[in-house]
Amino acid sequence: MRLTSAVPVLASIVCGLAASPGLTIEIKDYATMPMTGAVDGPGNSAGLLARINFLREEPGGGRKRLFVNDLNGPLYILDKTTKKTTTYLDFNGLPGRPGIFHRLAIDQLLASGFISFEFDPDYVHNGKFYTIHLEDPALPASSVPDNKNFPGLNTSGYTVTPPIRTFGTTEREAVVIEWTDANLSNSTFEGTVRELMRLEYSGRIHPMADLIFNPAARPGDPDWRVMYIATGDGGNGEQTSSVRGNPQRLDMLVGKILRIIPDIKEHIDRSTLSENGRYRIPKDNPFASKSGARKEIWAYGLRNPHRLTWDVDPSNGANNRLIALVIGLSTWETVDIIHKGANYGYSLREGPQQLNGDNSLSSPPENDVIPVRIDAAKTGGTVHPTYPVIAYGHSRDAGEIAIANGFVYRGNAIPALRGKFLFGDITSGRIWWAEMKEMLAADDGDPKTMAEMHDVKIAWNGNVYRAMAPIDEIAYHTRGGKAEHLPGAERVPGGRSDLRLAMDAGGELYIMTKSDGMIRAVVGAASQ
Repeated sequence: MRLTSAVPVLASIVCGLAASPGLTIEIKDYATMPMTGAVDGPGNSAGLLARINFLREEPGGGRKRLFVNDLNGPLYILDKTTKKTTTYLDFNGLPGRPGIFHRLAIDQLLASGFISFEFDPDYVHNGKFYTIHLEDPALPASSVPDNKNFPGLNTSGYTVTPPIRTFGTTEREAVVIEWTDANLSNSTFEGTVRELMRLEYSGRIHPMADLIFNPAARPGDPDWRVMYIATGDGGNGEQTSSVRGNPQRLDMLVGKILRIIPDIKEHIDRSTLSENGRYRIPKDNPFASKSGARKEIWAYGLRNPHRLTWDVDPSNGANNRLIALVIGLSTWETVDIIHKGANYGYSLREGPQQLNGDNSLSSPPENDVIPVRIDAAKTGGTVHPTYPVIAYGHSRDAGEIAIANGFVYRGNAIPALRGKFLFGDITSGRIWWAEMKEMLAADDGDPKTMAEMHDVKIAWNGNVYRAMAPIDEIAYHTRGGKAEHLPGAERVPGGRSDLRLAMDAGGELYIMTKSDGMIRAVVGAASQ
């Protein structure tokens, strides 16, 4: 096992990047998604051809349907056999659009609009799934969904929940909704809808970004049907004003990982009802009995934990881990293993370093503790910050400035990938891998130790590439893209791939890129 020391110097380009052993993955075009962007959009504002964000396979063996959301509003069914798409729901009800939410907030450069979705672990029996979308409370429209174009949607009894307050001005509201489909063989939604939570944001960036269930939990387990939610900090932690402390404040839900029970009939004896009466909160949450703290908090001190993933180790159930991929400020992109009650330091730490009040960086102090902040004035002891297990530094020249998501490969089709954590960079389209066993070893509280990152090259159509960007550019032009290079070229050298990874129910991997609106399957791998 090889671990590497994180060099706390700004000139250091990459933390833990190893030159070898390299890996080449083979990818093949899988599906072309409907275009929701513009082929002639200016810069990066409208040039992404399809803002596809998540891919999830519908639970239930043999159903052969993938679901894919687009930040601009649609939720598609993607048939695994025909590769054809059907619009199952459309969240975009802005003027002139056929969707259901008239306050949907879409900012083209930002994570916004229809952000994420996830199926209930018991979906095959109860038809439930959950979504996150972003609303602009200033828009002169109702927050109640409109079923004019989706007549199977029963909106009777839908009520808007009181927003959970975040210190600062309110610019956006993140909304978590439970959907219950009455007909699982349909191609458009038919059923009821219930709002669970509405969280205020005092900025337009880093919203509530992902939700996930523990895939190893079974009926009767304490974690069965218990939801984990990643909430970004709304950009608060980089400000020099009083909102800077929001990610650290335990009376705020931004910059956190939350843990709730969506179904108020589940785990009644092990939980308490939320303030709005729409969900339950497990009694074993770390701050459930701490005066002044929000009971929903599982972990805190995070900037933008925009993706969550579970690794379920088939050989050792004690090694099952919740992993967050966190977009950093101006220096570090990180992977964190999430622990109950842990404080990941932001906005007092960034990657393996101390973040100062002017956003400069320095080495952590010898006495490496930070106060447990209850609210703006009250503290309750101190805590050692928890540091990432992978971190890489920004490289503007290479466009490596925003971590995408990643998965530990536990599938069967590609043995060479088994046990490897594959992850990417949104902007450059670079992909790396690390050993999960090294990530667990690096989870030791020492900011100087990280799992090694290794390069992944990409074989496509007979050629091998260092990143996805040149592949995306070919498809972008094939689909009619008018810019000479990928959108965002003025901000990111070579253009912006806008890469995300996905995994199906069998554990097989896909690569999604918004710049060309394509989904590609990972079909093979070989060591270099």
